Amino acid sequence: MCLAVPGQVVSVEGNQANVDFGGVLRKVNVSLVDAKEGEWVVVHAGFAIEKMDEEEARETLRLWSEMLDLEEELDR
Repeated sequence: MCLAVPGQVVSVEGNQANVDFGGVLRKVNVSLVDAKEGEWVVVHAGFAIEKMDEEEARETLRLWSEMLDLEEELDR
C-alpha cells in the first residue's frame, strides 16, 4: 500500500523544500512539481508528487485523523 501525505511548503531552495506536516518539518524533493512557499503538496517517499489546494489538504488531514481515531478505538 502506498501512502501520500499532504504538507505545506515552508521554504524552497532549488529542488528541496522544507515541508510542514502538522508541526514536523521535513526536507522534500520538489523537482516533480513547481511548489512555492505557502502551497500544499502531496508527498510520497520524500517526493512532492502533486500540488493541492488548502481546502482539499485540510479535508484529507481531517479524514486521516478520523481514521487514526477509529483505529485507536478498535485497538481497545
